[in-house]
Amino acid sequence: MTDELPGRRRVIAVVGDAVLADGDVRHAHAYALGRGIVDQGWVVVTGGRGGVMEAAGRGARDSARWTSGASMAILPGHDPSAANPYVDIALPTGLDVARNTLVAHADAVVAVGGGAGTLSEMALAWQLRRLVVGLEGEGWAGRLAGQPMDGRRRYAEIPDDCVRAARDAEHAVALLVQWLPLYGQAHPGIGR
Repeated sequence: MTDELPGRRRVIAVVGDAVLADGDVRHAHAYALGRGIVDQGWVVVTGGRGGVMEAAGRGARDSARWTSGASMAILPGHDPSAANPYVDIALPTGLDVARNTLVAHADAVVAVGGGAGTLSEMALAWQLRRLVVGLEGEGWAGRLAGQPMDGRRRYAEIPDDCVRAARDAEHAVALLVQWLPLYGQAHPGIGR
């Protein structure tokens, strides 16, 4: 298990498309991500809805290391029953799209495909100095994989800071293991 924070499990957000067609490869990627994250002893957090979020929760539940609480959802609405069936802990916020800010506060954000909501979660995580990983391929994750989101220097000791590009879920988990220890600084606030 990789965990540099005594007494606290790392929380990894998996973000992406809420609606996917049957057979879409993003289901398999998100499932493998959820499972791989929990296999590391970490917690998966999602927006708790369908598509990538549900597949990640299903993967988390199927991990041999799953325990109750390994899958959390930060819901946009007020009703905890709106969460997909693989969520262990559902936090209804009533914040609608503003709940993306809470998702972005995870220790790292891994994006699979995604539209505007995913883009906002990635951008917020970037601004909050979190590790951001994008799976190569569809959506904003693929478009931003391997690129810095802007010109700011978030970490002096990480000159090649960017959205880390992952070929697949296994590679994404390996990048988390490699880079999480270096991305531990808290956001100092705007203008600092």
